[in-house]
Amino acid sequence: MKIKRWGIVTATGIAFIASLSAFTQTDKYFEIAKNMEIFSSVYKEVNLLYVDEINPSQFMETGIDAMLASLDPYTNYIPEDKIEDFRTQLTGQYGGIGAVIGERHDKIMILMPYDGFPAQKAGLQIGDEIISVDGIITTSKNSGEVSKLLRGQADTPLKIKVKRYNQEQPLEFTLSRQKIKISNVPYYGMVNSNTGYMKLSEFTQAASLEVKKALTELKAQGAKQIIFDLRGNPGGLLNEAVNISNIFIPKDKLVVSTKGKVSEWNTKYITELMPDDLDIPLAVLVNGRSASASEIVSGVIQDYDRGVIVGQRSYGKGLVQTTRELPYKSQIKVTTAKYYTPSGRCIQAIDYAHRAADGSVPKFLDSLRTAFQTTNKRTVYDGGGVTPDITVTQDSISPILISLVTKSLLFDYATEYHAKRASIGDARIFKLTDAEYQDFVNWLKGKDYSYVTKVEKSLDEMTAQSKQEKYFDAMKGQLEQMKAVINKDKENDLIKFKPQIMEYLEEEIASRYYLQRGIIEASFDNDNDIQAALEVLNNKTKYDKILSGK
Repeated sequence: MKIKRWGIVTATGIAFIASLSAFTQTDKYFEIAKNMEIFSSVYKEVNLLYVDEINPSQFMETGIDAMLASLDPYTNYIPEDKIEDFRTQLTGQYGGIGAVIGERHDKIMILMPYDGFPAQKAGLQIGDEIISVDGIITTSKNSGEVSKLLRGQADTPLKIKVKRYNQEQPLEFTLSRQKIKISNVPYYGMVNSNTGYMKLSEFTQAASLEVKKALTELKAQGAKQIIFDLRGNPGGLLNEAVNISNIFIPKDKLVVSTKGKVSEWNTKYITELMPDDLDIPLAVLVNGRSASASEIVSGVIQDYDRGVIVGQRSYGKGLVQTTRELPYKSQIKVTTAKYYTPSGRCIQAIDYAHRAADGSVPKFLDSLRTAFQTTNKRTVYDGGGVTPDITVTQDSISPILISLVTKSLLFDYATEYHAKRASIGDARIFKLTDAEYQDFVNWLKGKDYSYVTKVEKSLDEMTAQSKQEKYFDAMKGQLEQMKAVINKDKENDLIKFKPQIMEYLEEEIASRYYLQRGIIEASFDNDNDIQAALEVLNNKTKYDKILSGK
C-alpha cells in the first residue's frame, strides 16, 4: 500500500487521475466487447429509424446516465458543456457577480449577494427581481438561464436592471464581472467572550488555509475553546480534509486510507506538518447532511479523542471517486475505493453493491455494524456515518412554518421590513418584539399559507378507508367533528408556534442587513447544537470524561 502525506484525491467525488491497469479474464473481455457492439447497434438503429427526430447527444447522455445510475449516485458522466460547472465545484471559482439567484413567485430574484463581491458592492439587495441583463429580458427565463447571462470572463462589464420593493421605477446597475472565489469558511466569530466559532461549508482549494486563518484570528480575539461547524458540508478535496485534520492532530499520524479493486491505488494519507493547536478544547458539529470529507475530519477528531462530536449522525458517504478523461473533452467520475478512518472503520451507510429486487438500496443495519476503538479505547462503529459523542434531538418543524417558508412569505416580509427600517442593531442580539410579531400576523391576513397537517392526512386516509370498508355512514358524524376540531385548532397555529416562527423570521430579517453573517449570528441563541457544544466545552469535567472513555 502506498503512503501519501497529502494527495490530490477528493472525498466527494473528484479524485486523483490515474490509468487503469487491472487484468481481467478473457471471457470478461469478450462480454465487454459483445455488449459494446450491441449498445452501439441499438444507438445507431434508433437514431436512423425512430419515427421522430432525436438529438444524438442527449440520447446518448440519457443512456450513459441510466447505465451509471445502476451503480451509485457518485459515478457520473460529465459532458463537455458541463465541465465548467464541474470545475467550479472543484475550485469554488467562477467569473460572475458573486450572488446566489433563485425563483420566488415565478420571478428571478437575488437571494444572497456575497459580501465584498460586485453584486454587493454595486448595491444589489436580497429580494431584487432581475428583469434584464445587458438588455436581454429575463422575465420569461429560468434561474439557470439567467445565471449563464450573469457569468463570464473576469473584468467584463454588464448591466443589470431590477425591480425593488417599494420602488416605482426599475433600477439599473453597471457591474464588472470578477473572478469569484467562494469562501470555504463563510463565517467565523466569537459566540461569547471565550468561545470561538467557525463554519466550514466546503472543502475546495485552500480550505485548510482559511480554517488556519480563522483559528488564528479567533485565538487572537480571546478564544479559549472552539466550535467547528461541519453541518451541511457535503465534502470536497481529500487533501484539504487531511490538512484540516493536521491543524488539530500531530505530524506523522494516519488520517485516512483508501482501498479498492485496483490494489496499486490503495493509499494511506499521513499528516506531514506540525499541528497548529493540539490542546484547545474542540467541539465539532455534524448532522445528516455532513458527508464525505466532513466525515473524515470528524471521524479523525473522534478516533484520536481530540475533540467532542456534537449533533446528529452524519450522512455516511465512505466512497472515493476517480476522475477519468474521455474523448471530446468529456469526463467520467467513477467510484473506485472506500475510505477508512484511523480506527479502521468505513462510515459508508448505504450498500450500493446489494440492491433489492425492486432496485432499492438498503442501509447497513445498526445491528450489523462492527465496533472499533479510538485511541482511548472508546467504542465507535462503522457502516452508518459518524455517530456523535453527544446526540442532540432537533425540534420538528411545524407544518405552518414549512408553508410560510415554501411560499416565500417569510422572505417577502423580511424584504418589506428592510425597506422600512434603516438598521436593526447587532444581529447577534436582534429580537423581534411581540408587537412586531403581531404586525407580521396582521400582514399575513388575506395571504395564502394553507397547509395540511399529518393529522389531517391521517384523517383523510381514515375517511377514504371507511368508505371502502362501508363504515363511513356510521362514522361520518365523528369524522366531521374531528375535522372541525382540527380546523379550529389550526387557527391558533401562528400563536402556538410563535417562538419557532419568530426564530426563522429573525434570521431572515438579519440576512437583509448582514447577509450570511446575519443569518448565522442571529441563530446562535436558538441553535440547539451550538448550545449543547457550549454546555460541554464549559464543563471541563464532562469534556474530559467523554474523551477518556471512563
